[in-house]
Amino acid sequence: MIRPLLMPLLAAGLASAVAQAQAVKAPWPDFLSPEAKAGLAADAARPPEPADIAGRRARIDAIQQEIGMPRLARYGVTMKDDVIAGIPVRIFTPANGAAKAPVLLNLHGGGFIVDAGSISENAAVAALTGYRVVAVRYRLIPEHPFPAGVDDALAVYRALLEKHDPAHIAVYGTSAGAILSAELVARLRAAKLPQPAALGFFSGAADLSRIGDSAGLFANASGVDALARFYAGGRTLDDPLVSPQRGDLADWPATLCLASTRDFLLSGTADFCRAIEAAGAPAKLVVFDGLPHAFWAYIDAPESDAAFAVMARFFTERLGEKP
Repeated sequence: MIRPLLMPLLAAGLASAVAQAQAVKAPWPDFLSPEAKAGLAADAARPPEPADIAGRRARIDAIQQEIGMPRLARYGVTMKDDVIAGIPVRIFTPANGAAKAPVLLNLHGGGFIVDAGSISENAAVAALTGYRVVAVRYRLIPEHPFPAGVDDALAVYRALLEKHDPAHIAVYGTSAGAILSAELVARLRAAKLPQPAALGFFSGAADLSRIGDSAGLFANASGVDALARFYAGGRTLDDPLVSPQRGDLADWPATLCLASTRDFLLSGTADFCRAIEAAGAPAKLVVFDGLPHAFWAYIDAPESDAAFAVMARFFTERLGEKP
């Protein structure tokens, strides 16, 4: 049960790390597309977030519907709410998507507190790859700290293994979902279970014990650190199951790391990519110029289209199946 005095802390202190601080130290660059500028302005003009956790979740759910449903229509993707291994999921099926084709497992963003991407992160990826996407609606903090989210992801992954060769499974996530995706792989390796063929690590961090330089530039660094400590649920932040970058990365799955230059998790994303490559595993870093954290999840613009295209090319190349 959540201690009553903890709720104001989560609402006022930790929630500053859920989304990128909008008080950017410089104007948005002129070279951004008109659509990107309009999307950023529209996001900045949204009403302030409610102070309570339930209010924040309701607000984000509404934004997911506002952004996500048009994307489903645009890409011709159908979405079904379902349950796999007792865990709620959303299944995205592209037009002509084959049930036995490669499958992608998504872990959404939202600072571990809200679901800020289970629709908006997945419609384009499903359409551009031609693969089904299974988005895990994992348990959230403050009610369910680590390892609850990883447990949920593992349960769904195990179920996918019953029908798919691991060579035909990829895992990906944005922000908190990127952190969870790396933690899932670390958990699989510790349990000596088959790991996925590829990992999409988008605007994340794999060493929660270290706050990168970009967090101090574009977010509340103390809030980011407090959120990480609360999420860890009593585990030390240098535990390799919490911070996979602290563990052995030899034979890590091929990983695409993607971020942007005004992303408060750019440092975390780049550091993890470099660590994977140093361990001898394939890793690629793609950085978009002049854009904020996880922009593709909430801005409709050519830059977001380009980010989704990078993701889709990586998955189809690694899973060996073209749509």
